[in-house]
Amino acid sequence: MASADLRDELLCSICLSTYTDPVMLRCGHNFCRVCIDRALDTQDESGVYSCPECREEFPERPALMRNINLHNVAERFLITQQEQEEITEIYCTNCVDSPVPAVRSCLHCEASLCDKHLRSHSKSPEHVLSDPSTSLEKRKCSVHKKILEYYCTEDAACICVSCSLVREHRGQRVEMLDEASEKKKKKLRNDLQKLTSKREETEERVRSLEERRRKSQEKAAGEAERVTALCTDIRRRVDDLEKKVLSEISRQEKEESLSLSALIHQLEIKKDELSRKMRHIEELCNMTDPLTVLQEPDIGDLCDPEEEEGDEDTGGHDKQLHDGDDLDVAVISHTLHTLCEVISGIRSGIYMEGPADILLDVNTAANNLLISDDLKTATWTREKQKRPETAERFQYNQVMSRRGFTSGRHYWDVESSRSGNWRVGMCYPIIDRRRRQSVIGNNNKSWGLWRNYNQCSVIHDSKEIWLPDKIPSDRVRICLDYEAGQLSFYELCDPIRHLYTFTSTFSEPLHAALCVWEGSIKILGKSRNWKKTS
Repeated sequence: MASADLRDELLCSICLSTYTDPVMLRCGHNFCRVCIDRALDTQDESGVYSCPECREEFPERPALMRNINLHNVAERFLITQQEQEEITEIYCTNCVDSPVPAVRSCLHCEASLCDKHLRSHSKSPEHVLSDPSTSLEKRKCSVHKKILEYYCTEDAACICVSCSLVREHRGQRVEMLDEASEKKKKKLRNDLQKLTSKREETEERVRSLEERRRKSQEKAAGEAERVTALCTDIRRRVDDLEKKVLSEISRQEKEESLSLSALIHQLEIKKDELSRKMRHIEELCNMTDPLTVLQEPDIGDLCDPEEEEGDEDTGGHDKQLHDGDDLDVAVISHTLHTLCEVISGIRSGIYMEGPADILLDVNTAANNLLISDDLKTATWTREKQKRPETAERFQYNQVMSRRGFTSGRHYWDVESSRSGNWRVGMCYPIIDRRRRQSVIGNNNKSWGLWRNYNQCSVIHDSKEIWLPDKIPSDRVRICLDYEAGQLSFYELCDPIRHLYTFTSTFSEPLHAALCVWEGSIKILGKSRNWKKTS
């Protein structure tokens, strides 16, 4: 490739100069780091990132990958170009009329010579020739004006023959320039090798950090997407709850309004009838004829028995309305409770580290439990298994997980058979394995949820708390917040329902534990990151 063509290939399309610290975008185009950073900073304002060369757009600010090979080529090209420029700028000292490029320089004459004048130049030894140079005076001793031929190793100085004989350098070790130059080159090559290794280490570190930055950007984008989806879901749920409760309030208000309007109408009729009777009684009281007064029916006879009965009905209805609430607040309370659960979930943190896949430890399984091949299901059986009796094996219907958790927030889900008697929860590895006190919740080393058909309770240290509601669902979620000292149980229904939360100060690794008297319990899938709902 010609020099001009090579130079064109090494030009940054932004600054139109040879690459300086070239970096590459994902589309394959290269730019100076400073140039592309400035271009991307400008694009930050619009939020749309694109390649200045091909206009390919990127959804986020693209990572810049350093192009090491291109950097080395550009660096060598610049060095070569500078050397060539220096050479081409040196002309023959004797060609006065028209400049002719010099091919050699004479250190003795301090002149540069073209081919023509070189042929006629003196061949005597003191006329030392070298490559063309513009700084010939630097190659002579500033004191004796003689050519620098030696190198004083003690003073690290280039000297002439006269310098080696005078007081300053007499008796010191000197070397020929070529010999000293080779030694220094050898040292420089070693230094270069060390610097090259360090540069490669630095470049590898830069690549590692750029990869880390890329992953960080991808993770941030993923987290932002999940938060956006979560907030969208929360807004949808809140809107749905708002519509539901407002609709219920409106329905109850209309129903109550119609009932009260009918009652008011009945009472208005009654009021008019009472007014009519009052006027008749007042007329009787104002009569002077005793016979007329006495011949009128008694006051009690003026009241119709059917009306009396109606009054009792109306009065009873009125009393019922008066004693009861104007609105049924059950739906409203349920809605507010649901909103509180959503808010609590947000306050307590959304994304939490999930553990590795929870697997049951067959070495701890009681011999009346069958453990599935995938180590996910424990089934009660009448047929005793022939596992060896060891110190770690439970004696009663119980098994725990292989690994324990010592930090973080985790959860795992279980599914039980429709009929059964079982407990699920977590325990310390130092839990007793032999006595009935080894059962989950019967000791201070474990916490559990106990389901005996549809009746449920939570139990710890043999202290049992009965839950007010039945659990129709066959799926339960167990959530652990180790640092907060919270172990929570949820019913996996729609929406998920909080059952109970134990609060403690955990001091040992916590293992998942299952206890089955009837039926089976299966650990569902792989534990994942979870979000709390209450």
